[in-house]
This record gives sequence, structure tokens and C-alpha cells, in this order.
Amino acid sequence: MSPRRPLALVLNALAFQIGWFVCVLGGSVPAMLALALILAAHWRWLARPGEWRWWLGFALAGMAVDGTLVALGGIRLASGWPLWLWALWPLFATTLHHCLAWLWPHRWLALVCGAVGGPLSYLSGAALAGAEITTWALVVEALVWAGLCAEVSRRLGGTGGAQA
Repeated sequence: MSPRRPLALVLNALAFQIGWFVCVLGGSVPAMLALALILAAHWRWLARPGEWRWWLGFALAGMAVDGTLVALGGIRLASGWPLWLWALWPLFATTLHHCLAWLWPHRWLALVCGAVGGPLSYLSGAALAGAEITTWALVVEALVWAGLCAEVSRRLGGTGGAQA
């Protein structure tokens, strides 16, 4: 491991966390700006070849999952469509090959982390953003994130996160 690698992992985690707070506290316009800045910086200094496919896949998954939950009333927002909520998905995808790469070889741990961490992120984000999330929507998010993390583990687990 090169001397820069641990710093890169820390910066990756910090960029995601800062992006998360900007999205949750700032709303859609700041979220889109933060997403663009973080993805551009990630692309320039950290991204692996083909990693953009994960960003796009997670962005589409977020639009489908959270868009459906908003449309069905499981997530209630103060106003408009949840661009800030959707921006969180590709931001999360920037961590897959980097600060979260340690997790993917451990499929059951990845599944549990998704099942617990996903809903906790939604609960805390909703509290900070003034949104509401129903119990059934939290269950759906737990199942979705458990499945997503198990699938990422299946795809990246044997490679130490090296595959794009």
C-alpha cells in the first residue's frame, strides 16, 4: 500500500460524508452542485476505469427506489421531487471501490450493514431534512440496501474491490 492510499481512503470517506450533509441540509440545488464537485474530484484523483458505471447504476436505482417511495407516500418531503435524496446514491457509489472496499469480501457483514445502515441513514437524513419516512418505507429500504450490498459483495468481494 502506497503512503497516499490511506489518505485517499480517508478523503473518500470525508467527501461522501460532506456530500451527505450538503444533500440533506441544503436541498436539491446545493446537492446537485456537491454531487458534481465530488464526482469531478473523484474522477480526477481516485476513480478506477469503468467506475462511472457504478455511479450511473446507483443513480438510476435511487431514482427508481426513492422515486417510487415518494410517489407511494412512504417518504414525504416538504416540497418537490427529491433531487437531493437521489444525489446520495451516486455519492455512496464513490465509496464502493475505496473506503468501503474492505467490506465486500464479507458478504454477510455487507448484507447486515446494508440492512441496518441504509434505514439509519434515511432516519437521520429525514430528521435533519424535515422529511417523514414511514415504517413500511424503512422496511423497504432495509431490504433494498441489504440486497444491494449483498450484490456489490458478490461482484467485488473476491477482488478486494478492484473490479469496476
